[in-house]
Amino acid sequence: MQKPELLAPGGSLTKLKTAIDYGADAVYIGGEAFSLRAAAENFPMDDIRRGLDYAHSRGKKVYLTANIIPHNADIDAFERYAEEIAPLGFDAVLVSDPGMFDVMREKAPHIPIHISTQANNTNYRSAAAWHKLGAKRVVLAREMTLDEISEIRARVPDDLELEAFVHGAMCVSYSGRCLLSSYMTGRDSNRGACAHPCRWSYKLVEETRPGEYMDVYENERGTFIFNSKDLCMISHIPELVKSGITSFKLEGRVKTEYYTATTVGAYRREIDKYLGNPDGYEFDGAEYEELCKVSHRPYSTGFYLGRPDETGQVYGSSSYIRDYDLVGIVTGTHGGTARISQRNRFFRGDTVEIIRPGKNFLTLRIERITDETGAEIEVANHAGQTVFIPVPEELAPGSMLRRRRG
Repeated sequence: MQKPELLAPGGSLTKLKTAIDYGADAVYIGGEAFSLRAAAENFPMDDIRRGLDYAHSRGKKVYLTANIIPHNADIDAFERYAEEIAPLGFDAVLVSDPGMFDVMREKAPHIPIHISTQANNTNYRSAAAWHKLGAKRVVLAREMTLDEISEIRARVPDDLELEAFVHGAMCVSYSGRCLLSSYMTGRDSNRGACAHPCRWSYKLVEETRPGEYMDVYENERGTFIFNSKDLCMISHIPELVKSGITSFKLEGRVKTEYYTATTVGAYRREIDKYLGNPDGYEFDGAEYEELCKVSHRPYSTGFYLGRPDETGQVYGSSSYIRDYDLVGIVTGTHGGTARISQRNRFFRGDTVEIIRPGKNFLTLRIERITDETGAEIEVANHAGQTVFIPVPEELAPGSMLRRRRG
């Protein structure tokens, strides 16, 4: 049985480090150009070098996303970019366009190429065609069932890797190739600037009655007719492994480091649990509950178990479910006291959960808070404030304190 790679988003250097610390085998990042997540913090060259060093020193991989759908005006700059990244040591570069594939082969032939989900690979002939051109991996379209993936695996060369998204936001358009944003706002989603108009509320206009806006009722505020649920496949690890997917990809480069830590940790534990005892494996429902503690939309299994019906959409709201807040990050522990960098206000007497790299979360009632002068305080309420709390055991730097809302 092949061990699947757990591939996590790295929207910034901090998130890259968080993903690796919490168990990712590889991280995908975007530079300051040619990535499909303009809203992410992304990586200047100095941070790219630091991220590569951090990952490689721990035996992990880093993939660069350069998967925009380019126009003529992008070509010269992309060629210069390919030359600039060539010596940095990336483990692969993701592209979606055949021309950009050709540029990478010419300018950086030593870097493996992965074909982005934006290339809409939904069948074994297209996957095999990319392999013949020299691609090491194909990221499959999200609109595929497990049976379809299994057939692709059976019909392509063994050395062609298959990657698939298993968790995160889903785009209503086919493999994310959407024109809504470009048409409605002038922001091209295929060049990384999507305004997410699929998440907006819409009304109906009849062409002979301009100015008369009729509600498409789901509730009194209208409805959200393109608003897909989020993908979550944590309860189907055995099926994913058996389908032949090489790399399990988590979405979320614009999400928080807390999101990264929680999702990576949950999938890491469940993958390892299954691989450690496939015959005796039982899914731990607590891991699904763990994923419900990050900001998310209602979850679904996407296309994996069959074509989604009307239940695959969220009609009443485009808001996220957010039941927990990150309140602090552990920067060190000494003598039973943890040093905390505050992120949201918390009080003495609060009960928090501490998520930790490589371990299950720890529940703790905060009995005492002191500031940097040693004075006791009732509340940590300054952004980025350093405070100290007693803890029952050593906590790894990067452990995080979360508190239930309300």
